[in-house]
Amino acid sequence: MKRFVTQKQRSPIRSFILSLCVFLLIMFFFLTGLSSLSGVSGREEEDTLRQALVESAVHCYALNGYYPESLEALTEDYGITYDSRRFLVDYQPQGENLMPEITVIRKEE
Repeated sequence: MKRFVTQKQRSPIRSFILSLCVFLLIMFFFLTGLSSLSGVSGREEEDTLRQALVESAVHCYALNGYYPESLEALTEDYGITYDSRRFLVDYQPQGENLMPEITVIRKEE
């Protein structure tokens, strides 16, 4: 007895708009997640660089009995490389037997 039952025809424009909204919503979540991952990896790079510099300075002290005099000496002797366009490294030696102050700051892009 479905003879008198009529089905509503979906409008192609309505289907297109619905598909477009779903697509834009998915893209929004994807780009938000990607941006979040980028921020997390930048902080991890900063922490890793700081840790490598501190460990190298301590290693130099353990071997030689004094901390490196400059950042250049530390990077040359221990092969530490970093992108100076992305990170600002401040190395303040306190003396031969005192741990230097090492500050790593990520520059805004």
